[in-house]
Amino acid sequence: MQIRTATETDWPRIWPFFDTIVTAGDSYAFPLDLDVETARGWWMETPPGRTTVAVDDDGVVVGSAKMGPNRPGRGAHVATASFMVDPSARRGGIGRALGEDMVAWARAEGFHGIQFNAVVETNTAAVRLWRELGFDVVGTVPEAFDHATHGLVGLHVMYLPLA
Repeated sequence: MQIRTATETDWPRIWPFFDTIVTAGDSYAFPLDLDVETARGWWMETPPGRTTVAVDDDGVVVGSAKMGPNRPGRGAHVATASFMVDPSARRGGIGRALGEDMVAWARAEGFHGIQFNAVVETNTAAVRLWRELGFDVVGTVPEAFDHATHGLVGLHVMYLPLA
């Protein structure tokens, strides 16, 4: 598997699993009525941000991440990111590889830390992965996410210091 910076030609290969994941309603609070072009603006970062893809040995895009400053101006020293792995390719280490790549990128770019603003507390695989990569839950906003199956659940704010 290779992790590389995404190009505009990758978007049509990201869109199918992006749409599947958002529609599932268990991990992202994106608008439910996104079409392919509007969703592109939500996912494909421009500098100083970055979007990456995970490509398997057959050249298939099996995951993607977007990253950049968490806030503009005086908050730009802390990075943030979002990750999606094609549901048909989960449990193959793709999320970990995307996460490790993002942490390395944030360090190389000189960010002071990484803050994830909204990790759904019932997404136990993601919470476990981020903890394994050194992130801590610094707070949970109760009932901040309307999960398609579980109803109102909390959103974790997670943080990894880099300095």
